[in-house]
Amino acid sequence: MNAFQKTLAAATLGLSAIATSAAADDLAAVHAFYDIFTNPGPESNAAFLAATSEDWKSYADYSGKYEVKEELLPRTEGIPKFMPDLEFSIEAIHQDGNFVIVRSRAKATPAGEFMGIDPQGRGFDIMNIDIHELKDGKLVNLWHIEDWATAMQQMSGQ
Repeated sequence: MNAFQKTLAAATLGLSAIATSAAADDLAAVHAFYDIFTNPGPESNAAFLAATSEDWKSYADYSGKYEVKEELLPRTEGIPKFMPDLEFSIEAIHQDGNFVIVRSRAKATPAGEFMGIDPQGRGFDIMNIDIHELKDGKLVNLWHIEDWATAMQQMSGQ
């Protein structure tokens, strides 16, 4: 191997290490989002706030409306009481540049009426798809869809 080839190989390894480190940081930021649901509290909230940009937005449809982190965090605090058996698992995760796509599974039995349905002890088991956009290692946007139609069917015994 000549000097040029050695230099090129070293540079390639260096860039690979930097890219791997950046990807690991991006995934840590994404995991901070899910931790506020699975382990709500001051520590997970602080990690989520540190992982998000000042103007982070969460979009659930094409209406143009979005939720900001100051609206999201209070909702997560009630989850342990309302869904004490919540199981949330990341089934697949893929990163493409500044985007991280997550397929996850949520299982829970609501402790009371949920989405206008009295589940009478019945739970749900649904798929979620999330697309996180990152900039400079921080979460900036989230587009997400949850299969609430299936959850409603399951909770109503259909």
